[in-house]
Amino acid sequence: MPDLRIGVLAIQGGFEAHERVLWKLGAEVTEVKVPADLEDLDGLVIPGGESTTISKGIESADLAEPIRAHCEAGKTVFGTCAGMIVCDDAHLALIDATASRNAFGRQLNSFEADLEVTGIGEEPLRAVFIRAPWVERHGAGVEVLSTYEDHPVAIREGSVLACAFHPELTEDPRLHALFMAMTSVREREETAR
Repeated sequence: MPDLRIGVLAIQGGFEAHERVLWKLGAEVTEVKVPADLEDLDGLVIPGGESTTISKGIESADLAEPIRAHCEAGKTVFGTCAGMIVCDDAHLALIDATASRNAFGRQLNSFEADLEVTGIGEEPLRAVFIRAPWVERHGAGVEVLSTYEDHPVAIREGSVLACAFHPELTEDPRLHALFMAMTSVREREETAR
């Protein structure tokens, strides 16, 4: 993969764990806290945490429109857990889907499960669900990459990848690698123009 500059939204939540995975995969990682931090990024990760707090932090830092512009320019976004909620049509509207908050239950209902995920190989992915959402509704252009109990939990539309769980909390980097591959393909397409 070419050198990729990936930003991780560092307003609230588990952003440092994402940074570690991306560094191990060879990305140049930067924290995003203000609009200027989005300049020259190839991709952006919106991590888990508390979706209301993250949304308020985005608004307070005037990041909503710059994040939308990043996405509209075809640059990649990866939302995990609360990040999936922040990407949905009721929040930043980066993906044609609606996420249902705490759909699997409260903190006490957190769990792990092995998932088959399209695009990362045959081996199941261990997924950590913490107060996790699921996709309540999605448009026809949204590809469902994985389900759990018949609920979509990993989806993709264009340059946006979103999952209801925390891939950064395991030793398996395949979902981050998929995000970086999506970013790399976009970079090659831009260079070819």
